[in-house]
Amino acid sequence: MARTQTAGRGTRGRQWSTPPGNLALSVLLRPIERAREVGQWALLAGLAVAEALGAEPGGRLALKWPNDVLLDGAKLAGVLVEAEGDGNSGIAWLVIGIGVNLAHAPDIPGRETAALGGSIAPETLAERVLERLMAWRYQRGLGGFAAIRTGWMRLAQPLGTEMRVMLPSEVLRGWFAGLNEDGNLLLQMADGSVRPVIAGEVWTSHIAQQDYAAGEPGAC
Repeated sequence: MARTQTAGRGTRGRQWSTPPGNLALSVLLRPIERAREVGQWALLAGLAVAEALGAEPGGRLALKWPNDVLLDGAKLAGVLVEAEGDGNSGIAWLVIGIGVNLAHAPDIPGRETAALGGSIAPETLAERVLERLMAWRYQRGLGGFAAIRTGWMRLAQPLGTEMRVMLPSEVLRGWFAGLNEDGNLLLQMADGSVRPVIAGEVWTSHIAQQDYAAGEPGAC
């Protein structure tokens, strides 16, 4: 755990700083699993962070695919998972990087951010996160990803949340339709089809439920 951080790195190599009072935590794991399942660990870690923060279904805290915790729609926490293969389709190691705006919300161009105002000490939250992380790791060992997917969906943004997904070659617009069994985002398109998304940068906004059933998604 770092008490301060001046040259941290976020998603897609973005610069990230951690002033005193915020949480910057990295966890090294060596799970005996397939390399293709690394992305599921971001969902597992995000769920652990949300639970450590006291998230409840329908509350102010919500999970946004694949690795953010939102407070009233603004980014409160993020998870970044990096891993290396063992040369045999498995995982040699993975590092889960976790950042939570406990005391200060950084300025991120084009993004709303939030902080808890210092109501939780970083050390206290780190202990809670590790407890939930280990609990979900144990559950994963017993029954795979299914229970994690169910837990994640309980705390996720509402189905029908409008999304814009930025891919390397295109931008998709649609509505949040859940996760598939592998943890990939399911995006309902305007024509009624559902498209799985393995990786992409997601921007969201809330829209009416009737618009989720039929209509054209607007700009996010």
